[in-house]
Amino acid sequence: MTTGKKAQISEFAETPLEGVDHILKIVEQQRPDTKSLGDKDVLIAIKSAAIGWVDLLMTSGQYQHQPPLPYTPGLEYCGEVLWKGSAVETNAIKIGDKVLIDGFISGPRSPGKYQQYGGFATYAVAPMEAIIPIPNRLSYDQACNLLGSYETAYHCLITCGQLQAGETVLIHGASGATGLAAVHLAKLLGATVIATGRSDEKLTVVKGQGADFVVNSKATHPEEKVRRFRDDIKALTNGKGVDVVYDGVGGAISEESLRCVKFGARFLIVGWAATPFVARGKGKRGAPNVNRLPTNLIMMKGLKVLGCPSVIAAQHDPSIRTKRVQDILQWVEEGKITPFVSHVFPLSNIKDAMKAKWNGQIIGGGAVRPD
Repeated sequence: MTTGKKAQISEFAETPLEGVDHILKIVEQQRPDTKSLGDKDVLIAIKSAAIGWVDLLMTSGQYQHQPPLPYTPGLEYCGEVLWKGSAVETNAIKIGDKVLIDGFISGPRSPGKYQQYGGFATYAVAPMEAIIPIPNRLSYDQACNLLGSYETAYHCLITCGQLQAGETVLIHGASGATGLAAVHLAKLLGATVIATGRSDEKLTVVKGQGADFVVNSKATHPEEKVRRFRDDIKALTNGKGVDVVYDGVGGAISEESLRCVKFGARFLIVGWAATPFVARGKGKRGAPNVNRLPTNLIMMKGLKVLGCPSVIAAQHDPSIRTKRVQDILQWVEEGKITPFVSHVFPLSNIKDAMKAKWNGQIIGGGAVRPD
């Protein structure tokens, strides 16, 4: 096959949903001409790409990194090696190898010349440094949902939060990609996990994936933004509260969480999925709708509030990725962690796929496959 399809974003929208509905297009894609590629380049036939929250934010330029337009979304993807440049080591990468692509080095979030090559496509080109063999235990759909989610959870819980065996961690947004990865890693570390979400059905899956306790945080009264769950947490911890909060949700749930902690607890800020419009749309900078935390509660609880940006931290100090990627790949090989993928879509249904992510229908990971 010499032609395929790719998704394309040609301009930044006001909001992610506007980007999906009106800007995102499926266009024809020619197989890249290998004569125009570099000697360290690798041509990939894409088999599966993760549906990421960041992919949605990027369509409106509300993510901290803005790729040059036009670009193909799909931060994380995997596939089969079709061709490799003359400088690519013969034994390291072979034609036909099943590989995943390091999204820090190649793709829309990368800093170099490979930003146009996202995973929502038939083909992509990546440098040899971005090529990682897929662990034998994983399918393509699982492999493309590995690094982004588990590196985020690792950076937050281990590097920043220093979560220890025997401690109790409260994980918000536990049915999401990074939230479920955090459940897996926290259990691997020997912690007790209390997971929250707004759907009993999804929380049942989270419980089956290892959470010790699940708590529905969905508001039960019209005037509430989140249900008062502090009493649930205190009951589950014998009145002590939790040692660590993993907060990828933000907004009202953050404030309620401050009433669920021990003195001296660590509060890990991972994201703000509940308040996606803190930043301006259409690629404009600034955050007119910033989230806020009550400083009186932070002080009286003696909290350590930590911002945990796994990508930005690695950009400042690339060396911190070495051990976390090694650990994650080793844990996969040992069968200690396995990405959970609830939904798979064909590329022709990319709009439905991204809306499913936006609407919270996907549990853990979701994947898009070329038709």
